[in-house]
Amino acid sequence: MKPKSGSAHRPRSARRLRKNCGLALLTIWAGLFAVLFLLPTVLTFTNSFMSSEEITANYGAVFATNESGGKAYMSERVNLKFIPDIVSLRQYIAVLFKSADYLLKFWNSVILVAPIVAFQTGVALLAAYGFARYRGRFRELLFFAYIIIMLMPYQVTLVPNFLVAKWLGTIETRWAVILPGIFSPFAVFILTKCMRRIPSSLIEAARLDGAGEWQIFTKVCIPSCKNAVFSVLILVFIDYWNMVEQVLILLTDKDKQPLSVFLSEINSGEISLAFAVACIYMIPALLLFLYGEEYLVEGINYSGGLKG
Repeated sequence: MKPKSGSAHRPRSARRLRKNCGLALLTIWAGLFAVLFLLPTVLTFTNSFMSSEEITANYGAVFATNESGGKAYMSERVNLKFIPDIVSLRQYIAVLFKSADYLLKFWNSVILVAPIVAFQTGVALLAAYGFARYRGRFRELLFFAYIIIMLMPYQVTLVPNFLVAKWLGTIETRWAVILPGIFSPFAVFILTKCMRRIPSSLIEAARLDGAGEWQIFTKVCIPSCKNAVFSVLILVFIDYWNMVEQVLILLTDKDKQPLSVFLSEINSGEISLAFAVACIYMIPALLLFLYGEEYLVEGINYSGGLKG
């Protein structure tokens, strides 16, 4: 006897139902984590439009100090409020138009980060081309050393950087922060992995057409690694835009320190301005990420994938 068609389709329908239910549960779980991840950003943005009185009433207990100047014990519950009672722009007006100190720190961040991003990418492109085009035992050992240094936390290399900066006479200058950033191994690793995936037939075809090494580098390798270059630009910018430790050790002059260091002082002193300054500080990194998200994902996938 032939089985009924309905009974044959029943197990398949049950499997499809279980698969759809599992997918729905994973989507809900991922959405929950996404909401939790975005809550601090949303809270910072909405609270930046609160009046100073409302911010003090809601979060004054967080920043309260005891008689000795230390943090006081919070005996009352902190009121996390997402919607302000009255929308106020006084904080933004104070930051942007009435106090030059905040804008000075913002441009200090730009002056420190812009050359690091530009020159680290340029140095990494040249180094990656050398590692990708010319193989050898010495170059492989050198590339392995790059990977080891990249895996080390910055705190491990902070003391050697300080000693080298002191020997070069760049301590207490912006070069003490910029020079180590330019020669960071992270971008070299990403771009080397990308350039090694360029088909050798493409390079040989360019060589047969009369292209030299510089033309192969600029006309073949760089365009082929465009997404990886954008990924490096975004990741390096976000990394150094948020730097704190190296500035505190290598650049103690407060007039030259970036806004990332100054945010802690704002939080401890002027609570009403902390949210507004934090929002202004997030804008460059957020815009860069939103603009280059597609390049970032494609570049990382291409650099980390297996060569076909």
